[in-house]
Amino acid sequence: MNDQKTTNRLLLILVIPFIFYLLKVLSFIFVPLVMAMFISLLFLPIMRWLSKKKVPKAISILIVVMMITGIFKVGGELIKLSSQEILSADNQFFQMAEEKLVGVIVSIEDFFGITRVQGETVFSHYFKGNNMLNNISMTIDFIGSSLSLTLTTAFFVVLLLTGSMNFQKLMNSTLFKVKYSSVKAFRQVEKDIIKFVQVKFVISLLTGLGFSLACVFFDVSFPIFWGLFAFAINFVQMIGSIVSVVLLSLFALVELDPTGTLLFFILTITAVQAVMGGVLEPVMMGKTFSVNVIVILVMLMLWGYIWGIPGLILSIPLTVFAKICLDQFPRYKVISSIISGKN
Repeated sequence: MNDQKTTNRLLLILVIPFIFYLLKVLSFIFVPLVMAMFISLLFLPIMRWLSKKKVPKAISILIVVMMITGIFKVGGELIKLSSQEILSADNQFFQMAEEKLVGVIVSIEDFFGITRVQGETVFSHYFKGNNMLNNISMTIDFIGSSLSLTLTTAFFVVLLLTGSMNFQKLMNSTLFKVKYSSVKAFRQVEKDIIKFVQVKFVISLLTGLGFSLACVFFDVSFPIFWGLFAFAINFVQMIGSIVSVVLLSLFALVELDPTGTLLFFILTITAVQAVMGGVLEPVMMGKTFSVNVIVILVMLMLWGYIWGIPGLILSIPLTVFAKICLDQFPRYKVISSIISGKN
């Protein structure tokens, strides 16, 4: 009996790294699939409601697809507006940015041993010739990969909503063995994940709105862009909030007086992040979704290494999903308690 347990543990030790290796190699399939899973969970209640109203499945799918398309349309319009406000900035702004930031950049160059031709400006050095071509090439690659990810995710969402890929049956056959308890457990997991995604979306939206209003009030350029940036990066737990505050503070250094106004601006956007992420989010999430800080950092590093930026975004939803599933089994309560940081 002990030999069998030892063998099983050794097999588990060998299998887990292989699974993560497959997740990394096949990221072009698993990333859109996991994203589609969370998106489809948000719209499953709508599908069930339409089904109760005797709406044909084809029409229900069409309605949901139109809703998703509308959401992307609004997001696209906001991105378009932010692009227009950046492109409309005059040369004086960039000259002022060069003057303000040159001191910071020179310090960084000295630290890393970077040298420039005497008299050459920072912008002309980093955005000239091959550097500019490399930036354009990277931008095209990013747009292409983002478009591919979006289309693949949309395809998986349609499959999940139509039932061609039945996520509930998959969970029943792998995680929850008893039929009645499996349905009950799946509905609980679905309910909790929907709540998590909804709360995260609302908190990120309010954070982005707060950043945009702060930029308007303190007369900092590109308020729409910074609002969208704060909204998007806020989905990356912990790190996102720090990055948004630091980058916007450095940008505000160009336009605001560092002796007073800049300090109040930094305090304002820091307060927005603190209130949204430190007060409202824990209250709205509740104890069910509490995750240990150390676990958050480990999961960010793990999924960030495996899937890159999408992994950073999906790391906490995946961790919460795993915790909710473990909560359904009393023998795994210890692992669930470790994840949540409870003693």
